[in-house]
Amino acid sequence: MEILRAIVLAGVSYAFGTFPSAAIVAGRKNLDITNVGSGNPGASNVIRNLGWKTGLAVFLMDMAKAALAVGIAWGVTSDQRGPLSYICLFAAIIGHSYPVTRKFKGGKGVACGGGGMFVLFPLTSLVLFSSWFVLTKTTRKASIASLTISIALPFGIYFEGAKNWEIAATVALVVFIIAKHLPNLRRLKSHDEPDI
Repeated sequence: MEILRAIVLAGVSYAFGTFPSAAIVAGRKNLDITNVGSGNPGASNVIRNLGWKTGLAVFLMDMAKAALAVGIAWGVTSDQRGPLSYICLFAAIIGHSYPVTRKFKGGKGVACGGGGMFVLFPLTSLVLFSSWFVLTKTTRKASIASLTISIALPFGIYFEGAKNWEIAATVALVVFIIAKHLPNLRRLKSHDEPDI
């Protein structure tokens, strides 16, 4: 029964993750976000092409997807930072990054993952959320900001009292996000990464 519940909730969380925030918001501005800039349907590309106000709306909507997924896990278990919360978090991120509804072409998981982590570790997430905007404004590279806060995440939750297995799960998430940013790292190396 526990396994079946986890499978069902993971499926629901994946479905949440597939919600095309960037495509919908950009579409209301008559723009196909996958055909401009980096082509990535995420908040950074929306900011780059439609401005901070529109991009922030996408950022918050992407955060909400994983936050809702973790919230569902909280609703059915007494262990609010237990494995089920992380299963739902990861499922939402996979849905966001590889949505079946968009031929498995989605975002990079930073904002979406951040929403779930906000529920699990609010203090660390608030600091990193603020840091993302500061770093983006100062470096003008969203990828640098995203990678920096992602790498800092396991250290932050350690100081917020995370268990060892939670830190390990978060490190796995960081590896996933770095892998999704490999094209950005190559562009940074060749000085071709666009400013935000």
